[in-house]
Amino acid sequence: MEIIKEYVKYEENIKGSRFLSELFPCTSQSEARELIKSQKEKYSDATHVVHAFVIGPSGEVMGMSDDGEPSGTAGRPALDVLKGRKCTNTVLTITRWFGGTLLGTGGLVKAYSGGAKAVLTKADEAELFEELVEKSDFSLCCGYEAYKTIKKIMEGFHISELKEDFGTQVDISGKLYAAEKKELSDRILDCSNGKITLK
Repeated sequence: MEIIKEYVKYEENIKGSRFLSELFPCTSQSEARELIKSQKEKYSDATHVVHAFVIGPSGEVMGMSDDGEPSGTAGRPALDVLKGRKCTNTVLTITRWFGGTLLGTGGLVKAYSGGAKAVLTKADEAELFEELVEKSDFSLCCGYEAYKTIKKIMEGFHISELKEDFGTQVDISGKLYAAEKKELSDRILDCSNGKITLK
């Protein structure tokens, strides 16, 4: 399963109606609900704010809504596209401003699934998807003399959201692949003769 790293949007006009497709990273069902609610508030002038989401390590939590469009013409096609992409922790909203021309059920399915595909393609082209890997928080505190060595060791690991605070000592924190935590901990203990531990 893959997750999206950052927000992306795609917009198009179909027979006078404006369709805005947006993808958001999201890690829980409650966060997804909040996001959808804020989208509806943000686009209070829109005719429909359709949504679909897939959440969880194996994409086990799913949700969707046609938001007033004929049943099965909006949320379901959008969710099917998300499931087909094999992505998780992703919320998709497709906002429609009605332009005066009815699209019919077939036209709606095509418009909503098309918007979902287009925004996913845009995310793929920008390389915004990454493999879902369990990450773990870590922190450590070291003296300036050990900092360079530790920094060099850390280069060989998948570390993100790195923060460094230089005070009387150096406080380092961030996230790394959970599977790598023991190895990093062992190597730092080793290089510091057991003085520096990874928390």
